[in-house]
Amino acid sequence: MRDSVPETATGGGRAAEGETPLGLVIFDCDGVLIDSEPISLACLTAGLNRIGVTIDVDTVRARFAGTSMPSIMTAIEGETGIAAPEGFVADVKAETLRAFDERLEAMPSIAEAAASLALPFCVASSSDPVRLRHSLGLTGLLPLFDGRIFSSTMVARGKPAPDLFLYAAAEIGIEPAACLVIEDSVPGVTAAVAAGMRVAGFTGGGHWHHDRSGRDLAVAGANPIFSDHRDLARIVAGR
Repeated sequence: MRDSVPETATGGGRAAEGETPLGLVIFDCDGVLIDSEPISLACLTAGLNRIGVTIDVDTVRARFAGTSMPSIMTAIEGETGIAAPEGFVADVKAETLRAFDERLEAMPSIAEAAASLALPFCVASSSDPVRLRHSLGLTGLLPLFDGRIFSSTMVARGKPAPDLFLYAAAEIGIEPAACLVIEDSVPGVTAAVAAGMRVAGFTGGGHWHHDRSGRDLAVAGANPIFSDHRDLARIVAGR
């Protein structure tokens, strides 16, 4: 049975009194459009272990899901004193893409849910453009988003800074207050809130198997929380 969206939730598309009508839906990619986080987090954890960082995949998920690789490596070096050797980031990315080729899948129902939206939509992700297009192509989602794909490499600061979401909205031509972001990570939710956008938290990815309540997303400002893309239309409509 899929999780229901609380009828009392105030997030989503229908404008409350004094609220700007919704004009754009911005999707995160990893963990929202594609079920990539269990794969990428495992590859990152294995890579960090190889260079002497003692960390497990649950800690990596909690700390770094939704965060760009440069930000991750800066945090790791600051906390452990271990700097990534030359080629480390490229190697982890290559390993991740190979793993994607073997077992990456789109989130259930996302293609139908996105295609049925009556509003413009785009993707804004911490992943680099090569990985984004590769992932969306593997899962058959690229035609839905082609020409509306935004990466953190396009802005000065990645999530949790608001730069990427603000850039995407400006490129589409929609003001921030008219945007709804669909996010699965605390850094992503934080970025959306900082951008002055509405944000719904998605917990349908494999990395949420332990707890689909999304409490940390709600604390960060996501409302509502949902785990099935068949609920997306209802969220966008504000019902």
